[in-house]
Amino acid sequence: MPDKVLIYSRFPKAMMVRIGERFELMDAAGKRPSEVFTAEHLSGIRAMITAGGTPLGGTMMDTMPKLKAVVCYGTGYDGVDLAAAAQRKIAVGHSPAANASAVADLAVTLMLAVTRRLLPADNYVRSGNWAAAKPSPLMRPQAGNPGRRVGIYGMGEIGRKIAARVAAFETDVAYFSRSKHDVPYQYLPSLEALAEWCNVLMIAVRAGADTHHAVDADILRKLGKDGYVVNISRGSVIDQKALVAALAEEAIAGAGLDVYEKEPHAPDALTAFPNVVLTPHVGGHTLESHVAMQDCVIANLEAFFAGKPLAHPVR
Repeated sequence: MPDKVLIYSRFPKAMMVRIGERFELMDAAGKRPSEVFTAEHLSGIRAMITAGGTPLGGTMMDTMPKLKAVVCYGTGYDGVDLAAAAQRKIAVGHSPAANASAVADLAVTLMLAVTRRLLPADNYVRSGNWAAAKPSPLMRPQAGNPGRRVGIYGMGEIGRKIAARVAAFETDVAYFSRSKHDVPYQYLPSLEALAEWCNVLMIAVRAGADTHHAVDADILRKLGKDGYVVNISRGSVIDQKALVAALAEEAIAGAGLDVYEKEPHAPDALTAFPNVVLTPHVGGHTLESHVAMQDCVIANLEAFFAGKPLAHPVR
C-alpha cells in the first residue's frame, strides 16, 4: 500500500499527478482538513504537502497527532510555524532553488517592462493613437540599461541569478543581505544605503518577521522619483499602503510586482497606475520549475517514509 500524504493547500491537479503516482494523496483542496476528512482519517496522517505561504500553525498540526513531516511545494516556507513544528518534532522540507531561474527571469522581465513602459506602449499601438500620431507623454524616451544601478535586496539563489542577468544588460549591481557573500558585486551595509544608491530596487529576500514591511515609506523616499521597485519575493516585504502613496505622489517612478500583501487580489489602487506592471504570482510558474519542485517534494517524502532525514530540509 502506498503511504498516505495530505495535500493541505489548494493546488491544480496537474501539479500533483507525478506525486500521486508514488503516494496516496488525500486532497483537502485548500479547506481545513477536518472539513473534508474525519478525525479517524487524519489520525493516521504522517506527512503533508503545503504551499510555503499558506498559514500552518501548531493548532492545525495538532489535528494530525502522528504528523512528522511538512513538505513545502516551492522554495518558501514562511507560512509554516517552524517553532511549533520543532516543538512537535515535525521535520519541515522545501524545494530550495528549484524555481530560482524562472523567478529571476520574471524579475528582469518586470524591470524591463516597467522601465521601458511596455504596457503603455502596447496600449499606444492597440488604441490607434500611434497610427493617428497622437502625442503621449508616456512615450517620451526613458533611461536605458547601460549604467543603470540595480540594487538587490537578498543574495540567495534567486538574488544571484537576478544579478547575473541584469549585469548582462551593462548595469551596475550592488546588494544588501544579512551577510556578505563571495560574489562579484558591491556589498552595501544597509537597505537604506542600497535604496539611496540604486535606480532599481529588486526584492529577493525571504519573508519573515525581520523583513516584514522592510521596504516602507522611508525606503521608497530614498529610492527617489527616478527609482523603480520590483518584488518577486513575498508581498509582506513591502508596505503596500506606503507603495500606493509613493506612486500617487510620484515619489518613485514605478513598480513591477508579482506578489502582494493579500493574494490573489491585487488592490484596485495599484491597478490604476500606468507605471505599474502586475503579474499573478507566476515567478516560478514554468514547466521546468514545476518538475524540479516536484522532484524535491518526492525526494523529501521518499526519504521521510524510508526513515531517513529529509532530502531538502529547511535550515
